[in-house]
Amino acid sequence: MNLSNLRAPKKANEKKKRVGRGMGSGMGKTSTRGHKGQGSRSGSRMMRGFEGGQMPLHRRLPKRGFTNIFKTEYTVINLDRIAQLDEANVTLETFMQSGLARNGELVKVLGDGELKKKVNVQAHKFSKSAQEKITKAGGKAEVIGAA
Repeated sequence: MNLSNLRAPKKANEKKKRVGRGMGSGMGKTSTRGHKGQGSRSGSRMMRGFEGGQMPLHRRLPKRGFTNIFKTEYTVINLDRIAQLDEANVTLETFMQSGLARNGELVKVLGDGELKKKVNVQAHKFSKSAQEKITKAGGKAEVIGAA
């Protein structure tokens, strides 16, 4: 590629559609609105999903359940992932550095997997099985924050 074969992207040089500028423009008379009907009138603006008066799809479909706005979301980390970290003290910073959790997220440790070594784990929440496995391995499950 060099300066002699540089081109603008497709449609970059197209002019804006100028409606109502006479017959020769190809967009004169009705200004691309067609004859009669709701779309041809001035001030016509239909809502998104308008289906010409037919019941719109978003109203035809049944509504189910509800969204609990007070629900607390936890990032779930299993014991086998903690064992892979190969550290004695596992904190929230450790989870963030290893990419298991993002900054500001609440962390819950679940008991899937086995611990061979003594590990002290800090998290916002622990499942019963995770807590038992950590203490059985000689470690400590420390709950942090009031979550």
